[in-house]
Amino acid sequence: MKLHVLISEFCAGNPTKNIKWKNQSKRKYCSNHFCFVLFFPVVLFFMLLCFNHLFFENIKGFVYFHGKSTGSVTYFPGKLNETEDSCLGRYIYIHDLPKRFNEDVIKDCQLITRSTDKYSMCKSLENSGLGPGIEALNASDLWKNSWFSTNQFMLEVIFHNRMKKYDCLTDDSTLASAVFVPYYAGLDLRRYLWGFNTSMRDLSGIDLVAWLARKPEWKRNSGTDHFLISGRIARDFRRRSNRKSDWGSNFRLLPESENITMLTIETGYSKNDVAVPYPTYFHPANDFQVHQWQEFLRKQNRPYLFSFAGARRSKQKGSIRAEIIDQCQASNKLCNFMDCSLFNQCDDPVNLMSLFRSSVFCLQPPGDSLTRRSTFDSILSGCIPVFFHPGSAYTQYVWHLPKDHNRYSVFISSKDLRVGKVTINQTLLQVSKDEQLAMREEVIKLIPRIVYGDPKSRLETIDDAFDLAINGILKRIKVLTKN
Repeated sequence: MKLHVLISEFCAGNPTKNIKWKNQSKRKYCSNHFCFVLFFPVVLFFMLLCFNHLFFENIKGFVYFHGKSTGSVTYFPGKLNETEDSCLGRYIYIHDLPKRFNEDVIKDCQLITRSTDKYSMCKSLENSGLGPGIEALNASDLWKNSWFSTNQFMLEVIFHNRMKKYDCLTDDSTLASAVFVPYYAGLDLRRYLWGFNTSMRDLSGIDLVAWLARKPEWKRNSGTDHFLISGRIARDFRRRSNRKSDWGSNFRLLPESENITMLTIETGYSKNDVAVPYPTYFHPANDFQVHQWQEFLRKQNRPYLFSFAGARRSKQKGSIRAEIIDQCQASNKLCNFMDCSLFNQCDDPVNLMSLFRSSVFCLQPPGDSLTRRSTFDSILSGCIPVFFHPGSAYTQYVWHLPKDHNRYSVFISSKDLRVGKVTINQTLLQVSKDEQLAMREEVIKLIPRIVYGDPKSRLETIDDAFDLAINGILKRIKVLTKN
């Protein structure tokens, strides 16, 4: 019998199955002692060969190691087995930008602090951009260290810190399916929005696209595989004139910038903007915290039919807030109103979350713009959002919220409300208890999709807002580069 066949048979656990003895008559005369002495060294030799054979068969398939904790990729000699590369089509390359575009922006954090801010933006930079820690809303120690006073403008820092821990980072840009540009666009603009001319507001954006255009990564697809994140609404980067009195910068109107996809808290309905959720106060460190919070909300007592946290905005043309507040206050204890014009009480996460957790429905009219962070705070509280404009959610967060908006929200036409055709009380009282329960369950199920997990930790089985944004951007860029 050939040696390599014998080795294979032995390694498979059938060392004598197919062995043919030349003289079968002599086999029966072999004593046990003699056979042991004769064959033990041979068997031992075969075992060593078997171990060596299996080891090298396995090592051939293990040609690379993907480092989850660092995001680095190290290649071993050998042929890459593509079926084992879980990052195939998901590799992302991060541009190493000059510090003036990110680190230096937040280094002198007082420059991004306004006099109207509750506290210094330097505090908001704590905990990887999550902000100062807060108590667990008197709910349970289960969520201790998962609640933070998060500033919505810190989304750029939070997202960047999550990108640094992304599983499929690569230092080889030729492998990348997408390229991340860690430019703190909103925070950079915040330094120059008040008291500066348009040249100062535009300077960083102009310098950034000039820097990018010189890079080989840009030249490969003219920037269509590049993306960035903004903690401001898209409109802030689309100033169309050079009048000092006009708002924002012209960053997103630069020809090169138009090729980049911007993830933003509110789109301007441009083809190169995609909306992602505002950051909330909850940043879970593990799956268990998410599931326990959802279970806690299912048991909440909600004595109010609906609630509203906001101010009248009487100077804002077309605002329906005054009508909403009037109807709320006249609702005979069905509605709980928190006046955000008094004592900055709406800046207190504990107050706000307590309001929403005690309500079945939460009213979400447009504010300074169509969208509100409050929408995501209400979802986080298990409170069914009530919208008055489709642009407040339905046409915005297409990667994170269901297409069938009737499953998780109520829509009341602002026009009908303004002319008295409908009332809030009348509309919400028509929703049966069973319908309320079904909608609330849909809202609670949405919670993992609208929270950003703690960058210092890892969610194992849950796709959070960051994960869904990355999945969406990879699919989008695949289509863009193919076309």
